[in-house]
Amino acid sequence: MKTLIPAALAALLLAGPALAGGPVPQNLIHPAQYWTGAEGEGQTDVVEAAANTGAFNTLLSAAEAAGLADELKGPGPYTVFAPTDAAFAKMPAGTLERLMQPDNRSQLAALVKMHVVSGAKLTTADLDGQQLTAETLNGPLAIDASDPISGVRVNNAAVTLPDIEASNGVIHAIDTVLLPAP
Repeated sequence: MKTLIPAALAALLLAGPALAGGPVPQNLIHPAQYWTGAEGEGQTDVVEAAANTGAFNTLLSAAEAAGLADELKGPGPYTVFAPTDAAFAKMPAGTLERLMQPDNRSQLAALVKMHVVSGAKLTTADLDGQQLTAETLNGPLAIDASDPISGVRVNNAAVTLPDIEASNGVIHAIDTVLLPAP
């Protein structure tokens, strides 16, 4: 057994270059790209850009049910800190279903508005190195982009995909639904 291990190791070391193959063909190497939400970067509004990503279906349904989708198609500019579908899935069971009922439209609107800064298009380049408070359509939002390791944080949420460009603003995907003050 003691001679088998060194022999196997020697065989692996000798075969290594043959197993590695040649260099990777250049047509298989692509630079990293960020999803912009649409073909023709920035040609769609924030609602269309969010829909094109496929990651914000719950937020879009909530915005539609709250009567806010048409407003978000307006001229803006808007910065939307958009919870992903996975972020909504982390909410307590039944919460979203309750909010989506017609009787709770004002609460649903308050929730959606908590994610929208109107009158400003805040990209990560604009936020870099800063700590600030932005006013959403439903109250203040703490933004912390001062730590390059943790990235951009908004209240208790982390930006997971920044700078999805739209014709009337920018979307930043976040990992947690922001709750308005009671």
